Amino acid sequence: MPLKKWIESANNAIEGILHAAKTQRHLRYHFYTAATVLLAGYVLGITRQEFMLIALAVMAVLVAELINTAVEVVVDMLSPEHSEEARQAKDIAAGAVLIAAFGSAVLGYIVFFPHIRHLFTHGLKIIPRAPEEVSVIASIIVLIMVVLMKAYREKGHPLSGGMPSGHAALAFSVWISVTFATGNAIASALCLVLAGLIAQSRISSGVHSKLEAIVGAVLGTVITLALFWVFS
Repeated sequence: MPLKKWIESANNAIEGILHAAKTQRHLRYHFYTAATVLLAGYVLGITRQEFMLIALAVMAVLVAELINTAVEVVVDMLSPEHSEEARQAKDIAAGAVLIAAFGSAVLGYIVFFPHIRHLFTHGLKIIPRAPEEVSVIASIIVLIMVVLMKAYREKGHPLSGGMPSGHAALAFSVWISVTFATGNAIASALCLVLAGLIAQSRISSGVHSKLEAIVGAVLGTVITLALFWVFS
């Protein structure tokens, strides 16, 4: 089935990201930086256009680091012995990461400097955000935290197994988002039931333990609640 093949391909791609995060500490640092920069931008009140620029810069650094990791793996496989050409290939790939990181830093300075200057002259005033914006940033932060936690645990697959349950984390994050976005008790209750069923399905299928599902649910709930509390 086309859908099944697409899911398998997506799982393989995310598996690659998770493996890189497990084995490459620099990629983990980039994920931490990405989450910090995105949250800082929201707190400082960057505009949607500025947020898009920062998001593209963050993605460029992450993509460059992933390509660099892939190049290192291929080079080590093809040239297990020391080789000047192999060293050059690795250095060139690392140079791509450096250029992406430097460009992102310059872009970040351009975007953030006026907001930081305003912070020191007028103090911090958090701008309320639309529920759909908070929902997006919450989903991003939850996903980043799931990847990092699984990377540190070095157990499980991105879409199946390991601590915590990514499905439960995202399901309960969506529940909180729907609750704040609609303000409707019925819609909130239905989403809570669906989130609970998703978490239960991961336990029933043997993919996750009860603890992994509970930790995922708590993670998604707490992060999303905190973001809505700050930006509402």
